[in-house]
Formats: sequence, C-alpha cells, structure tokens
Amino acid sequence: MRARAWRWLCAALIVLGTPLVHAHKPSDSYLTLKVGEGAIAGQWDIALRDIDFAIGLDADGDGNITWGEVRAKHAEIAAYALARLAISADGAPCATAAGQQLIDNHTDGAYTVLKLRIDCPRTPTQLAVTYKLFSDIDPQHRGLLNLESHGATRTAILGPQAPTQAFELKEISRLQQFLDYGREGVWHIWVGFDHILFLLALLLPAVLVWHHHFWRAASRFRDAFWDVFKIVTSFTVAHSITLSLATLGVIALPSRWVESAIAASVVVAALNNVIPVFHGRRWMVAFAFGLIHGFGFASVLADLGLPQGTLVLALVGFNVGVECGQLALVAVFLPIAFFLRRTALYQKLIFVGGSLMIVAIAGVWFSERAFDFKLLPF
Repeated sequence: MRARAWRWLCAALIVLGTPLVHAHKPSDSYLTLKVGEGAIAGQWDIALRDIDFAIGLDADGDGNITWGEVRAKHAEIAAYALARLAISADGAPCATAAGQQLIDNHTDGAYTVLKLRIDCPRTPTQLAVTYKLFSDIDPQHRGLLNLESHGATRTAILGPQAPTQAFELKEISRLQQFLDYGREGVWHIWVGFDHILFLLALLLPAVLVWHHHFWRAASRFRDAFWDVFKIVTSFTVAHSITLSLATLGVIALPSRWVESAIAASVVVAALNNVIPVFHGRRWMVAFAFGLIHGFGFASVLADLGLPQGTLVLALVGFNVGVECGQLALVAVFLPIAFFLRRTALYQKLIFVGGSLMIVAIAGVWFSERAFDFKLLPF
C-alpha cells in the first residue's frame, strides 16, 4: 500500500512537471542606484506580469502583452512605480524622475526598465530608501537593491517587512560586506517559506522514533538532537555544494525548473512523515533535496548583484547567514517539540496534521510554478 502511494506520487509529479517551461519564480524587481557627484543615476526593472496585475497592461485581453500596449501605459507605469519609491539624502528628500523606458528579458519573463534620475540637495553621506512597490497586493514581493558608491557595491532586499532602509555611503570594509551578505542570508531563510517548510517537514519526526510500523515518542533528547544534527549537516553540506558551483558559474540550471523542484521536495519530505519510506534515512533525503535548494539560494545571491572583486567573500557571507538563520529556527523548534512529543497535540495535530498541511501548501506551490498561475499570496 505504501509503495503504491509513492508510485502515484511520483507519477503525479512527473505529469505536473511536464510544463515546467512555463513556471515562474516569486515576484521580484531589480533596483540599481549609482551615487555620483551631484546626482544619482538609477535603473528599475519591474516584471510586466506584476505591473499588469496592478494596473492592467493587456488592453485587448488576449493574454499577450505587446510593446504597443506597454508603450501606451508608460506614463501610468512610471507614476505607479515612483509613487511607491522615496529616496532621501541625509534626511532631505530627493526628487526622482523616470526617463526612458525599455523592455528587457529576465529568466522569468519580460520586464519594463525605467531609467531614473535622482536629484538630491547635496551629495549624500547617508542614503535612505523607502520601497513600497506592490506592498498592498503581494506581501512577498521583494525589491533587490544594488547600490554603488565610492567604487564599492552594497546589496539589500527591500519589501513590506523592511520598507525603509538607510545606507552609509562611506568606504565599505570587507568585514562590512561580509556582514551585509550574511544578513541577507539570514533574511532569505526567514522569509523563504518553501525552505522553512522543507526544514520543518524534516524536523517534525526528530522527536519521534519509528518502531513496529508506528511513530513513538523518543526517550532521550540526545537521540533527537543527533537526528537533527545529521539532517541539518546533510542539508548544509548539500546546498553549500550547489550554491558554490552555481555562484561560481560551474553549473547553471533554469530558475523555473529549480523553483518547481523545490516545491516538489517539500511535498515529498512532508508526505514521508505520513507514509514513511525514509524514516531511518531522512538525512539522505535532506542531502538529496539540499542540492536542489542550493540552486535556489544561488539565484537569490545572483539577483543581489555579486561584486566580482569580492565574489568568494559574498558567497561565504551569504552561506553563513543561511546557516545562522537555519540554526535559529532549529533552536526554537527542537526544545518545544521534545517537550510536547508524548502528547496527542503533537503526535496527531502538529505532526500528522502539520505534515498534511505542508503537503497541501507545497502542492499548490508546485502547481502554481508548473502551470503559471497564482493562488496563494506567499
């Protein structure tokens, strides 16, 4: 029965995986600011599909957005975007204007490109950016900022969770760059719901033991701790391998395929809790799927705009940040789960019910990414 259920799951994933060329990744925009004497030059790439959802670009409703339809909406696009971006220098507001608009293609589709001119009262020593694009319709949207000043590059993720961020425009030390990328790694784990649910699906059985075809409460915390240690270590080693290979350009996979595969990995990991197949070898599952998640981490790191002169530093800092964010989640989860492990609340509601809920959510993610539609706001 168990083998039959897994055969059906694999068949379903193969069928759903057929149209992966149409899958999409989460909503992002790309904001580049170059600070010079007297003015700041900028470029803002925003996905046409996101703009279409917000203000409507497809005038004839045929499902295709043409250059003519985009050009007819240039003024409305600029007004919509600039109303949701504010920049100030040393506390004084800067005037932001949109110039020429172009179209560019990213891995996940066409983007409108707004050329920006930002005039500030004086050459800033501190720059504050307030970013609220799509905050009212997509709480998971991110603005990936690339800020160039004094020959150095800084990066940040902007969005509803941190709408205003301030940046000191002085010479940036290597330590500061390391810490910046480390912070982004921590933040990516904490807001990356697919990575969190995958890790949670693997952690839920850690305080239980598979015995005579049933899950039973583990007797010692030490056993649960070492189970978690093996899982986290395997996941870390695996995603570090592919994160490094992808960032250094050794291996490249389409982000569309990667995002769909990540969603599928969450389904498999959570379903394994209800229909155990890898109950004694979950660290192997963590390693295998960790390789896929590493490509997802690499796409985020690449989107942040990697400075070629400090590529290894950025890679290590981001990876360390991912691990710190991951360990923080484990440190909160494991003691609570061990305390509750013998209760029906944990064994029935949290473990079984939570696993089934993860399967349902990740199944929707997989379908969204495979068939290019949107149901969930995250």
